[in-house]
Amino acid sequence: MLEPFIVAGLAVGSLYALSGVGMLVLYRTTGVLNLAYGALGAMAALISWQLLQGGAAEWFAYAVGVGAAGGASLLYGAALGPYLADREPVVKATASLGLALAILGALNWYWTDDTRTLSLPTGTSGFDLGDLRVSTTQVLALLLAVLITAGTALYLRRSTTGTSMRALADDRELSSMLGVRVRLIESLAWLASGVVGGVSGLLLADLTQLTAVTLTFLVIPALAACVVGRFASLGWTLFGGLLVGVLEAVGTPYDWISDYRSAAPFVVAIAVVLYLQRHRTVTIGAAR
Repeated sequence: MLEPFIVAGLAVGSLYALSGVGMLVLYRTTGVLNLAYGALGAMAALISWQLLQGGAAEWFAYAVGVGAAGGASLLYGAALGPYLADREPVVKATASLGLALAILGALNWYWTDDTRTLSLPTGTSGFDLGDLRVSTTQVLALLLAVLITAGTALYLRRSTTGTSMRALADDRELSSMLGVRVRLIESLAWLASGVVGGVSGLLLADLTQLTAVTLTFLVIPALAACVVGRFASLGWTLFGGLLVGVLEAVGTPYDWISDYRSAAPFVVAIAVVLYLQRHRTVTIGAAR
């Protein structure tokens, strides 16, 4: 019976999609492919866990964890963003990879890489769907992914700030000449991306396991979701994240493939790239 695995895959895939949307908005605004996205989520989850162990209120622990992820992202973007603005995409990605390694090193130094458990209040509640138990965390993950994707798309189209973000993606210098407050808009993008990363890390720690390395590698399926969306479409990014999550999950009960299910993001990304390349070749051939 695959239903439990499909539900679990949709929940985890929702967080892949949510992460992909956060990465995509930052990339479209600043041109930086933030490879530290998963590390920021790991930071949020571990800080929240530590505060809960000390007896802090749940809402306070989660808020501080997510705030720390957002603050670290904002600080990095404010400090290095202007220097990366005119650099090549590879340089920008490498710089964010350095941030990821620095955060991962700090997390493993302080907490070690032991597996911990972070149980959100929504993880113990839920409802029965026939013989299937669906947790509130799983429902929340899917709802957040859909609502934030739709809300982000609407915000980028209708709001003044969203219009400025889209203008930055097209031409940073021209946007500045037209009066767009480039530094402010980029800082908002870094902050929002970090907050979404923190929320994704908290929910993923509840659905899977809490280790710095596991959550840091959240960036891989998030990147695969962005590839499905061609680093442009929020809707297709959402679909890509869900697809990767389901493919990972449905391979779990089969011994012959369960050891390789972590390759699902790479399989999806490669398939999309090959399809796009073939489609481009066919289109060029038809034009000739």
